[in-house]
Amino acid sequence: MFKVSLFLLSLITFLIFTIFSYTVAKENWQQIDFDTTVKLQDRIPREYDELFSYFSLIGSVEITFGIAAVLALWSLFRLKILPFLGWLMIIPATIVEVFGKLMLFHPSTPVLFHRNVLETDLPSFYVHTNFSYPSGHMTRSAFFITIFFLLLFFKLKQPSLKILLIGLLIFLGFMMAATRIYLGEHWLSDVIGGWLLGISSGLFASMFILGKKYVKIR
Repeated sequence: MFKVSLFLLSLITFLIFTIFSYTVAKENWQQIDFDTTVKLQDRIPREYDELFSYFSLIGSVEITFGIAAVLALWSLFRLKILPFLGWLMIIPATIVEVFGKLMLFHPSTPVLFHRNVLETDLPSFYVHTNFSYPSGHMTRSAFFITIFFLLLFFKLKQPSLKILLIGLLIFLGFMMAATRIYLGEHWLSDVIGGWLLGISSGLFASMFILGKKYVKIR
């Protein structure tokens, strides 16, 4: 029953993502996107450019796929086939993200907004798609945050530690969203779309990763 609930929540979230994507394609977010970026960049001092730039590396393809690969291989080593498949769900989530960037008309932020100060040799920094929707950093971050949120919620027994770690997850998600907009690499709509796609894929992956031992009612 629990896995059915996860599947339905994943389906509903993906439906919301689809509807939201339609509003983005209809260019309903242009003014909100522009105003949000301008206000955020006006209110945050430029001295945070380097800090935010380094923080954004956490959501890069190389690091997130590396983490997913380690967790998948660890599950396989323990002969946990379903969790192994669950961690690999980051791949179809990224495929949907790339498809959106290739097909949905949504021009990325102009150069005048760009504030990332890092020079890196990571391959993903040299790959450019036609458009910017949805944010891949946000998709992959939300994917992990959703899974770890559920693991902590059902597995951790200490209430105070549970609140602390879940609060930390939410804070990291908020910071990733803020850096995407502040660094001028994505619009607000890109970030929201990435959140919805990441949550949907994270819920679906959790069907495989969470065992019955995690969801016993105490």
